[in-house]
Amino acid sequence: MKNTRFEKTEQFDHATVEALKEQYKNILSLLGEEVDRDGLLKTPERIAKSMLFLTQGYGQNPIEIINSAKFKEEYRQIVLVKDIELYSLCEHHMLPFFGKAHVAYIPNGYITGLSKIARVVDAFARRLQVQERLTVQIRDCLQEALHPLGVAVVIEAAHMCMQIRGVQKQNSITTTSAFTGAFMKDPRTREEFMHLIV
Repeated sequence: MKNTRFEKTEQFDHATVEALKEQYKNILSLLGEEVDRDGLLKTPERIAKSMLFLTQGYGQNPIEIINSAKFKEEYRQIVLVKDIELYSLCEHHMLPFFGKAHVAYIPNGYITGLSKIARVVDAFARRLQVQERLTVQIRDCLQEALHPLGVAVVIEAAHMCMQIRGVQKQNSITTTSAFTGAFMKDPRTREEFMHLIV
């Protein structure tokens, strides 16, 4: 009987991994660790690959993601994808922040595949970020790619830089919002969106 073992495959630029690995080895040493002990032998490489994965958004074009599934459609009501999980790294401390994004738009002749909206969130989140900029980037991407009647984005996230260091407030959640078009001008449209994401 053939032995079928799980084999994980990852694609990383070897030169970048090697360069990062050496830097993380130096960091571990500066922190007082013995980098040659068994438990840490492969840690610098693991961190290097982890950081490349967590920042893969730099190599993605969110506008192209939307345009890869853009369809003519005369639907002109709110399209909402809510509770999109997001994971990002705070650019100030390089600690994670994570939560959910609610993204809506009102089509103006074109719609996009629903999964593309989640992919756009990931493409911007997988960079060094601040939540405020992330919220606006998602909004502006949909506005530029689809030219809808309006876009609404709300992000709710917990920040490790507030929870495990500094002020150490474990239960704090940060909420940011950004709107264009009908969501900005018409209070009833914005209220409908806010009601839908509760």
